[in-house]
Amino acid sequence: MSRFDITQTNIAVERLLEETENPRHRFLLQNYNRHRYLEMAGRWEEIFAPDMTIEHPVYRFNYLGQVFTMDGAEEVQATYREWAETDQCIFYTENEQRAVGDSMVISRGIGYQQIPGAVLAEQGVPADPERTYLAKTQEAMIWPYDERGRLIGEDVWEFEPEAREFILLEPDEVLTVAQAAELLDPLIKPLPDFEESVTTA
Repeated sequence: MSRFDITQTNIAVERLLEETENPRHRFLLQNYNRHRYLEMAGRWEEIFAPDMTIEHPVYRFNYLGQVFTMDGAEEVQATYREWAETDQCIFYTENEQRAVGDSMVISRGIGYQQIPGAVLAEQGVPADPERTYLAKTQEAMIWPYDERGRLIGEDVWEFEPEAREFILLEPDEVLTVAQAAELLDPLIKPLPDFEESVTTA
């Protein structure tokens, strides 16, 4: 039995959504919530629906000692595809703090990403290439949205790299994308219509 529960990864988002009354803020949180669930379930193609994400998103990362930019849907989709094919789209969170405004969702907390040892070894991490790890990081994210509540991109950075850990998972703790999808599918809700959402008092 795993120490981690992927169905609880978005718990901070769900709680903030329950407390939020502003219609536009609620829509951004619903988009954000759906995006994260779709990503972890390996359903990344749906993230690029025209009501969720702009045509040319830009992602900026400073994470696990790597600084890089994904410029445009093609580059972002390639990363999502690779993560889904290698079970790297499995994420967990702890002590997550969230805030929402008219144009962005912000988060800060402890994040965990499942990563094959072979991938870490290629990056210079002393990892067993036959095993799977969780990368534990102190991270912050800013997700900006346009006037129609569509994701513009992601700014993700690891703000305390000295606290980074790589946790070796036991075989029965490794979660596949198929298993994640089965667990998360009941939690993935349709995104409401933007105009109807923001005009409803």
